[in-house]
Amino acid sequence: MNPQTSPRWQRVRKIAGRVALVVFVLFGTAALYYSTLEPDGLRIALTVLFPLLVAGASRLPNRLASRDGVGTLCGALGIWYLTDPPRNDREWQGEYAVPADVTMNGSLAHIRNIRNFIYRTTQDYTPRYYDATYNLDDLSSVDLVTSYWAGNAIAHVFLSFGFRDGRHVAMSIETRRQKKFQYSTIAGFFHHYEIFYVTADERDLIGVRTDVRHERVYLYRLTLSPAERRRLFESYLREIHTLVQHPAWYNTLTDNCTTGILTRAQARLRYRLDWRVLLSGYTASLAYDLGLLDTRLPFSELKTQSRIQRPANASPDADYSEEIRSKPHEINDPAD
Repeated sequence: MNPQTSPRWQRVRKIAGRVALVVFVLFGTAALYYSTLEPDGLRIALTVLFPLLVAGASRLPNRLASRDGVGTLCGALGIWYLTDPPRNDREWQGEYAVPADVTMNGSLAHIRNIRNFIYRTTQDYTPRYYDATYNLDDLSSVDLVTSYWAGNAIAHVFLSFGFRDGRHVAMSIETRRQKKFQYSTIAGFFHHYEIFYVTADERDLIGVRTDVRHERVYLYRLTLSPAERRRLFESYLREIHTLVQHPAWYNTLTDNCTTGILTRAQARLRYRLDWRVLLSGYTASLAYDLGLLDTRLPFSELKTQSRIQRPANASPDADYSEEIRSKPHEINDPAD
């Protein structure tokens, strides 16, 4: 007897098929609920109807009709999801309303709309932007920034590029959020957020975390060669310009703040699959193991020295970039 036609094998296939269908229906229902379909009434109605229609089709007495009905519904959902287009013309929250753009002229990169908000609280701020030109030949450093708001496993990770004249431009890969939606971690697994490269002054992008949100923020100098620094910066610049014309979806698993850095750095696949990429709070230890940080010190000591310490009631000023790179204070970090 062919093992694949035995009753036991057929039962296994039947159970596996049902499990796969349940998983797909759960994914499809969540994808509809967290989608950007408008109006909201249509989105909610489809969220309710999809699992009900699949359940009804699966119970049709005619086996062929049941299979075709379920297949048609799931196929339609899959086609919609794969062709659901990201957009740049939504009503965005203030921090994500104005994207940066880049024009290259030889070694000169002209960046428009560098964000430099003045924050009083996380919700009360004065929007400001400026344009600046950077000479790629003067790129002198790349810093890895990790910011923790709760626990050690999850952090927001981004880069800051430094130049010989003392200027820095920070670039953070984030979710581009609409005004009408509250932030949701689960939504990031579906087509809910477009990806957004926040391009900002350090007083904005790092300062809001150290001085307004009072997060634990670490600044690590990456040990990259001049050619590697330039290649990484150029990769960011190209992607920033591309997203202005061709928006893309953010995805918590496959295209997030950490995987985006590795993509821009052209990291090998095995590094992108490291568990510390998903648990982004440990990204700095991954960089250390890869020799991208100063390995003359044990990582625990390097982390302690890399913690940004700010005075109570401090606010980012014109010397902020210099201040956060001053000689580290001796601290006891309970998170280390």
